[in-house]
Amino acid sequence: MKAMDAAGKSSVTCVDFWANGFGMRMRIALREVGVAFEYVEEDLRVCERSELVRRMNPVHRSVPILIHRGRPVCGSLNILEYIDEVWSALGETRRLLPGDPADRADARVFPVFPAQTRFLKSKGEEKYAAKEELVEQLKRLDEVLGDKAFFSGDAFGFLDVVLIPFSSMFRGYEQHGGFDLEVECPNLMRWVKRCKERESVRAVLPDETKMYELHKEWYGIE
Repeated sequence: MKAMDAAGKSSVTCVDFWANGFGMRMRIALREVGVAFEYVEEDLRVCERSELVRRMNPVHRSVPILIHRGRPVCGSLNILEYIDEVWSALGETRRLLPGDPADRADARVFPVFPAQTRFLKSKGEEKYAAKEELVEQLKRLDEVLGDKAFFSGDAFGFLDVVLIPFSSMFRGYEQHGGFDLEVECPNLMRWVKRCKERESVRAVLPDETKMYELHKEWYGIE
């Protein structure tokens, strides 16, 4: 088994919160490359961070944190590149990032959804504007994806790992905003279904209803 120390214990630990989309990236990537890991839950609903997080990430005190042989790696994109370089580059499995430098640069340019928080928290005209912005961001993703199987092409790769965790809020978006992503973004929704056929994704993505209920709690949504 990979990622085991001399005593037979896991040399890889993931510190994360189950609903953290950035941390889901780390857990999906490790499963993709076949690396065994210990999972430590850090409840982000509690204000005070654990001693482990304070020790392993003393500056930002945030998760996710990948601990490999006692050394921490922080920041979700840093963690993905570390996983790719440490395990994929050794030839033990395929690369998550493309081999060509130009393609790697393209893969690192990814969209985010800055309108999500405003969409969930705001009211009235501001909420409507945030909803329109969020849907437009998703439509741009749909256009970029086109008829490709994955954002990385024919194979599930780096950009797919980066983006698929956020699909766990798609149903919440629909319920909160009263729109249908199957209509608005058909390519994107087909991609979500395709990604969920992978064991690495199925094992990590949380229940969508549970995710939405948590966000309603966080943002005070009735």
